[in-house]
Amino acid sequence: MAILASDKAGAPSGPDTVAVIAAGGLGLRFGDPAGKQYVELCGLPVLDWSVAAFAEAPSVAQIVVVCPAGRVAETAEVVSQVEFDTPVTFVEGGQTRQQSCLAGIRAARECVLIAIHDGARPLIEPATIEAAIERVRSDETLAGAICAHPSADTLKVVGADGIVESTPDRSRFWAVQTPQVFRAHDVLAAHLAALEEGFVGTDDASLVERAGGRVACVASPSDNMKVTVPEDKLPIEAILAARIEAGDVPACCLRGGASC
Repeated sequence: MAILASDKAGAPSGPDTVAVIAAGGLGLRFGDPAGKQYVELCGLPVLDWSVAAFAEAPSVAQIVVVCPAGRVAETAEVVSQVEFDTPVTFVEGGQTRQQSCLAGIRAARECVLIAIHDGARPLIEPATIEAAIERVRSDETLAGAICAHPSADTLKVVGADGIVESTPDRSRFWAVQTPQVFRAHDVLAAHLAALEEGFVGTDDASLVERAGGRVACVASPSDNMKVTVPEDKLPIEAILAARIEAGDVPACCLRGGASC
């Protein structure tokens, strides 16, 4: 991966971000042998909705879709249902999400920022993507910014015996989503350090934080849901259907066959 010589805060001269969409998992909890990223929502596969949002984001110059092992051609065919103006590259992932994200980062062409997104989050919107990108651009002290929203639930610290040990102040807790946007050199260095040291993080931000990078949270809608289990499909389809009816989806999805 090449990194642009100019990696300073401020407005770019053009699209400066590569989106890495992690779609290499098997989605075992969803229970569909084909993989949840290929399940249809309102006429299009889950993955197509995620790719479309990044294709509509003005700052994104390239999209890298990380596919399950041995399924690059199949995934490319699925995504080809929709015509995107933004170039899309397909690469094979690894055995873990962390390995797959590194494969995607390495496949990125020259860029300043990398935006990593779960392919199974089809409700992400271009405005949210741009907000996270701009948060990093506007503060040169940041290594990254992650989409998240403040916890609305009371949280409990529970012991192995199931007994509540404490009730922390929920105002300091945020539920983390994607995309997570980082300066390209910071996220690549963090992933390589984790690989060398055998460290496995819970998300990409945890690797960057471990390497000493400052990461900010950007408030994003709570409906930026992830398809994890079959019960998630109904509410996500309801939201997509409402957006389609309002004409509030990427135009490329409507041309590709999205319908209520």
